[in-house]
This record gives sequence, C-alpha cells and structure tokens, in this order.
Amino acid sequence: MSSEQLDERAEEEPVQTTGLELGLWKALFTYALAYKRQLFGLGFFAMTTGASEVGFPLVSRALIDEMVALTESGASLPEGSAWLMPYLWTYAGLVVCLSVSVLFFIRFAGFLKANMAADIREAGFCKLQLLEFAYFDKRAIGWLMARMTSDCERLARILAWGALDVLWAVTFLVGITGAMLILSWKLALLVLLAAPLLAWVSRFFQKRMLAASRAIRKINSTITADFNESIMGVLTTKSFVREKDNLASFETKTDEMFESSVRNAVLAAAYLPVILTIGSLTTAAALIFGGYQVVGSAISLGTLVAFLSFTRMLFEPLQQLAHIFSEMQMAQASGERIIEMISAEPAIGDSEFVLAKIASQAKNPVPGMAVDGEPDQLGTIVLKDVDFSYVPDEPVLSGINLTVSPGETIALVGSTGGGKSTLVSLLCRFYEPTGGVISVDGRDLQERSLDWLQSQLGIVLQDPHLFSGSVLENIRYGQLHASDEEVHQAARTVGAEETILRLDGGYGFDVGAGGSLLSAGERQLVSFARAILAEPRILIMDEATSSIDMETELQIQKGLERVLEGRTSFVIAHRLSTIEGADRILVIEGGLIVEEGSHKELMGAQGRYHELHARQGIDEVGAHAEDWT
Repeated sequence: MSSEQLDERAEEEPVQTTGLELGLWKALFTYALAYKRQLFGLGFFAMTTGASEVGFPLVSRALIDEMVALTESGASLPEGSAWLMPYLWTYAGLVVCLSVSVLFFIRFAGFLKANMAADIREAGFCKLQLLEFAYFDKRAIGWLMARMTSDCERLARILAWGALDVLWAVTFLVGITGAMLILSWKLALLVLLAAPLLAWVSRFFQKRMLAASRAIRKINSTITADFNESIMGVLTTKSFVREKDNLASFETKTDEMFESSVRNAVLAAAYLPVILTIGSLTTAAALIFGGYQVVGSAISLGTLVAFLSFTRMLFEPLQQLAHIFSEMQMAQASGERIIEMISAEPAIGDSEFVLAKIASQAKNPVPGMAVDGEPDQLGTIVLKDVDFSYVPDEPVLSGINLTVSPGETIALVGSTGGGKSTLVSLLCRFYEPTGGVISVDGRDLQERSLDWLQSQLGIVLQDPHLFSGSVLENIRYGQLHASDEEVHQAARTVGAEETILRLDGGYGFDVGAGGSLLSAGERQLVSFARAILAEPRILIMDEATSSIDMETELQIQKGLERVLEGRTSFVIAHRLSTIEGADRILVIEGGLIVEEGSHKELMGAQGRYHELHARQGIDEVGAHAEDWT
C-alpha cells in the first residue's frame, strides 16, 4: 500500500470538536467503574491527603499566635519544650497520615492503570474479532496497531493517574478554600479573583494543545503503518531498490511529527509558567493587603502566615489541574479513536430473528448451532438476482443467479477482477449483498446464525496465513480440541504427512512468523490439513494451488477425491487443469456469469472457457481430470 493510501485512510477519521467531550470521558470512565473498591479507596485517601496538607498551616497559625500572645503580654516563653509537645505531636500525626495516604493513593492508582489498560485492550481486540472485512478494508494495519498499543496505554495512564491527581487536587483545593474563607473572607475573595483569569488562560491554551495533539496522533498512525508496510514488503523494496525513496517518504512524515510535537511541547511549556506568574502576583497582593490588616489588628500574624501558606498552596493543585487538563487534551485524541473502534457496530451479524430464536432454544447457546433446532446440515444454496459493490455505483457483481446442490463441486474461472472471490465471500457472509437474496434450503442466509454458517466453512487461500508455532499447532487451529491422532489423520488425508515428517522435528517443527520457515508448497499443505480438520460442509479453495509447484499440486490432487466427497465445494482456479473434473464450471467476467457447464460442455461451446483453455496450452481432455469425481 502506498503512503498516499495510508494518508487517505488517516483522513477518514471523523472531525472532532475542540473542547473536552464529557460524553467521551464518561464512556471511558466506565472502565474504572468496574473497580469500585479501588475507586472508593482512591477517593478516601484523596480526602485524607488533602486534609493532612491543609492541617499544617493551621497548626503553624496556632503556634505563632500563642507565641505572639505570650510576647505581647510581657511574659516570657515557658521553659522547656513541654508546651511545644501538642504542636509537635500534631505535626507528627499529620506526617504519618499524609505518608500512609500517599502510599495507598499511589497503590490504588497503579492497580487501576494496569487493569484498565488490560480491559480497554481486551474490549478493542474483542470488537476487532467481530467486525466485518469491510471495516479492515478502510483502515490500515498501522491505524489499528496504534489504537491497541500507544492509545490504550495513554488512556489507561490518564484515567488512573489523572483520576488520582484530580481527586487530590479537588479535595485539597476545597479544603484550602474553606480554610481561607474562615480565616479571612476578604483576603480569600482577593485571591479568588484570579480564578476568571485562570479560566480564560486555560481556554486559550486548550484549543491549541488539542489541535496539536490530534495532529501528532494522526501522523503517528501513518508512521506506524509505514513501519508495518516496510517490514512486510522488505523483499519487494529491495527487489526494486526503493530504499532511498521509502526513506525520503518516511523522513517527510517524521518531520511533520517533529513539528507538531515541538508545537505541542511549546504550548505545554508556556501553560504552567503563565499559571505560576498569576499565582505569584496574587500572593504578593495578599501579602500587601494582609499586612495592612495585621497592622490594623483585623487579623493576627499567625493568620496572615497561614493565609500566605494557603495562597501559595492554592496554586499547587491549580497547577496540577492545569497539567492534567493539558494531558486530557492530548489524551482525548486517543480516546476518540479508541471509542470509535470499540463502539463500531458490525455491519454483518445475527438478525433480531436469529437472536430471538437462539435465546428461545437454549440458555447458553453454543457456536455453530442451528437456529431452528433441526439437524445441523447444509442443503441447497440458491443465489437469486444477487448484486454487490464495494463502492456505490461501481458494481462488482450484477444479477447473479445460481443453484448449488449439496455435495456439488463448483469451479469459478475468469479474468482477474471479474468477481470470483467476491462471490465466494458473499456465500461466506464476509460481506452482505447489496441486492438480491442468498438462501439455504429456501431460507434467507440472514435468518441463519452467523456462527452456524461460518462453522460449516473450510477455506484454503492462495497465500495462507500460518501462526507462529509448530506445524501441529497450526493444523490444530482448525479444531482446537482435536487430538494429535486426528491432526495426523487430517495431514494424511490431504497427502501432507510425508512432507511434514521430512521437516526437522516433524509435526513439532516451528514454522516461524507467518510460516516464513516453510516453502509455499509446505504452507499450502498445512493449510489444507487445517481446513480438513475442521470437517467443513463447504470447502472453498481460492486459487489454492496457483502458487505451488506441479509436484506439490499432484500431491494435493491425490487427496482431493476423499476431501471433496460429500462436501459442497467452490474452487477458484487459474490453472484450468485443476478444475476439469468439477461438476460445473462457471465463467465469470465483469461481475456476470457468462458461461456455465461441465468441462466437456464448455469446450464444445467454443466460448470464453475454450479461449482461456487454449491460452494455457491445455489439451481438450485434461491430464488430471481422472483425479476428480
């Protein structure tokens, strides 16, 4: 995929607002509500932490006022330290309370972060398993990887540690404000006059920080996608000597990332100093006005000292809230993308009829069960006037009419892009037709459980994907509860065991990432065995032998007679020698079935199939037809 295409996919993300979206944060906070005990602990220790910190200036006030009172009365300070002990013990109690509160405060926040990150990732991964193929057609792998990694981590951090700081700051702020109003409401009002200015400054910065943050996250997605594309396509890159071109394209994106990051860092760096400046000016005003009140005996010296401490402390939670606010602005871009993915509704799923039917049949329905309680079987498949298009007004299939009997082998041939794979994808309900109906035994396919339908499928692709692990584990992926002997039997059925046993370790051979340590033919044999192990009633082979050598193809052909017996099969092939024994051959061109019949009938018709056959230089009687029934 080109860099331009990746950028286009990034552009498809919805345009967002510039302010904090309370609905978004409310949706994200539901992940924290799953841990109510930890949230309660977080709130409790936030209050004890704030109360402890508010207590220190009050103790200082009491001590200073007592010393001033003794001095003004002409009496000397009492000898010894006994009179100081109540203050010292109070200080010590506040220190212990503060230490314990901070300890549990951080412990609960760390627990919430770890668990919420896991929950968000699990919710995202679960939704990705349910979404239809069309969703992935419109989004680059890098986009999805960024959502599941950096965005999840960022959100979990802000939800947990941000909640910690917000709870502490709010309780501390409330405590300080209350104490200031009690000590001197006039001085308190003077200090609180700075609040509107702080609100304006916050609003000024929030728009700019959020815009810069969204630009960073957007570019980061395309960079992640570039990484993925470069790694996956390294062979192609080297083959065409495109290293310098790819590097130049990548450098352009990293430069954009750098500029956006610097802009965001400058805004964040300027925000806190502005807050500090406002706080310093407010403290100076309180000192001057409070000094006059002390001289006029309106307040005591201890009260002024405590009030100045509160004034200085007041801006600490405000600074923390400002910091969290800027973090939330940056994290909101991640949250928007995560929620967009998690809240996406699959376009293909069970209908209300199916869901109600399953619920009425069993309290705990199992995957693959038939919704009508009849024996789990597959009957006649009928496509009536089926249309499909990936993009509106650009049809891929038009007016397809087809009836397939149980156990019949249908071959699909034609030019690339004619609609062969799309037709099979509709039968599997990977996509829904945009027109017409697909039915099984007279019932619309949408009135059948999606799990039931797809549990009937066995699919072998031209370039099958294998997972990291052993050959045995990859074959067992077709039926996770299969025994070793059942796995071996599936391999023998498709003629793969001899090849597997030649590998170092046989069935225990590690295939590597994506099956990279196996040849194309070996991967295909493992894929065939995996599909057969699932005991499918519909077997689909999408150009399954086009990328393997003739020897491996002959090896596979030997087992196909047993594999196809009793199964409805759809075979998409470019090598026409592999489908000459099919029950019916459909020639699909331009989204239409232009020819239909057996190999012999189509060859006699001297039409499109005969033309394709002649181009491949294949004799009228195929050498491999005897391997099909």
